[in-house]
Amino acid sequence: MTYVIAEPCIGTKDVSCTEVCPVDCIHPTQDEPGFAEATMLYIDPEECIDCDACVEACPVDAIFPEDLLPEQWTEYAQRNAEYFQN
Repeated sequence: MTYVIAEPCIGTKDVSCTEVCPVDCIHPTQDEPGFAEATMLYIDPEECIDCDACVEACPVDAIFPEDLLPEQWTEYAQRNAEYFQN
């Protein structure tokens, strides 16, 4: 299981989650190209170690375990994965 960033992140892009992630699996960071253009942040499902640190750090409650994503946001699991396929 992995964590997923969902709709509440759109337009917010608070980087608190990137600062606490021990494996650097949340992108884009403020230092990366494309940060300004990105509408939200994404968690790499291949790199996520399910540590839960990002959940506590997120000020807008946008991060969920994949199996507990609210029904209206289930497509965000795919969106997060697709971000890292490019």
